[in-house]
Amino acid sequence: MTQHEQDAALDGLPAAADDLSGDQVVEYLRNNPKFLAENADLLSTMESPGRWSGDGVVDMQQFLMENLRAEIDNLRESARFVIELSRNNMSIQSRCHAAVLALLAADTADQFFHIISDDLPLLLDVDVVTLGFEPSQPPLAGLVSPEILTLNEGTVDHWMAGGRNACLVREIDDDGALFGAAAGLVHSAALARIRPGKTLPAGLLALGSRTPGLFEPGQGTELIAFLARIMEWSLSRWLEKPT
Repeated sequence: MTQHEQDAALDGLPAAADDLSGDQVVEYLRNNPKFLAENADLLSTMESPGRWSGDGVVDMQQFLMENLRAEIDNLRESARFVIELSRNNMSIQSRCHAAVLALLAADTADQFFHIISDDLPLLLDVDVVTLGFEPSQPPLAGLVSPEILTLNEGTVDHWMAGGRNACLVREIDDDGALFGAAAGLVHSAALARIRPGKTLPAGLLALGSRTPGLFEPGQGTELIAFLARIMEWSLSRWLEKPT
């Protein structure tokens, strides 16, 4: 129905809704049979009539209608949740891509380490990002930096049990081994394995947030694992460069 047709149909009705009588509403609906079809959302707010009345009589039609109405509401909420989740995933993916581009733009190893500790927290919307390595023999001079943590031997396998490449921790109690001076700030963490290679010892990339439950077991870990692979490649490139 066009706006003109609706205005014509309403012509002659009282301006205030409180002045409308039931007969006038019925007459309007009879004159505009497509109104409810074009305004289907109104049906979810209306009470359906019962087929029977009286004590001890169950109206199955009304029962099924109410169940259907509740199911529609649940589906609507589920759709909203999926849309919001998709938006969040796209945002996280974009942040990860920005972090990778920042790492690849580093011209020196010191600049690379600075980007990890200072730039990645902003790009990834977390409170702290650290990179740590277990001791190697012989020690690698290229990994000696105030921005690189020294992990105790076995730390990587402790967190990456079962050969995992990444894990998410809802509530973490860190004594400084993973997040250094920022340990008291961090409540939730995402960890990724830095795999050892010809010039690289075993290590961990750690993302920490002051928000409890920001990282939850069961969430996807593909992006942080991908970020760790980029770091492996970049660090190997820096360490293999002749000094």
